[in-house]
Amino acid sequence: MSIELADEELAQRAAKGDFRAFEELVRRYSPPLFKFAYVMLNDYEDASDVLQQVLIQLHTSLPRRYPTASFKNWAFTITRNKCLDHSRKRRSLNFNELNYKRNTEDELTVLEQLCDSAPSPEEIVERQDRRQTLHEAIARLPERDRAVVMLRYLTDLSFGEIAQILDLPEGSTKTCFQRAKQVLRDYLKHEL
Repeated sequence: MSIELADEELAQRAAKGDFRAFEELVRRYSPPLFKFAYVMLNDYEDASDVLQQVLIQLHTSLPRRYPTASFKNWAFTITRNKCLDHSRKRRSLNFNELNYKRNTEDELTVLEQLCDSAPSPEEIVERQDRRQTLHEAIARLPERDRAVVMLRYLTDLSFGEIAQILDLPEGSTKTCFQRAKQVLRDYLKHEL
């Protein structure tokens, strides 16, 4: 499958039964969809389960999907809805009370490893603490604000696209983003 094909072309081919086209869409979108689900649910295994559900729905719904809709927006909308469904099922757990779980294999991002090939143990611990504090701050945001922040930072979506995914007016999306940034700044200033 040619990697140069646009998402919409791949989606059209996949809708007609071209499994290689669907595989390419999965390759492109699994990482950002997983990151979004992980931040929304704050749990690696739950995010993995949601991603599987999303991929199944994408595959089964693709032939019936509105052909002019953006595949990216559609995929993120499905992911958001699956996260909301999952959180409703686990209503007894409050998002803000979930513990941040860290995958020990993912202690340093690739960028950090490239920029600093030999960090001291103190630097590693300090980075981990800052990362955990940031995740805690994001987890404290209201669900809608958290979704806006994560869609903005994890993807290259515009505020208009985020508004479509979250079914909000574009102005409200921008307001949520600005409000969330201020809340995060205040929290991090206090914590750090």
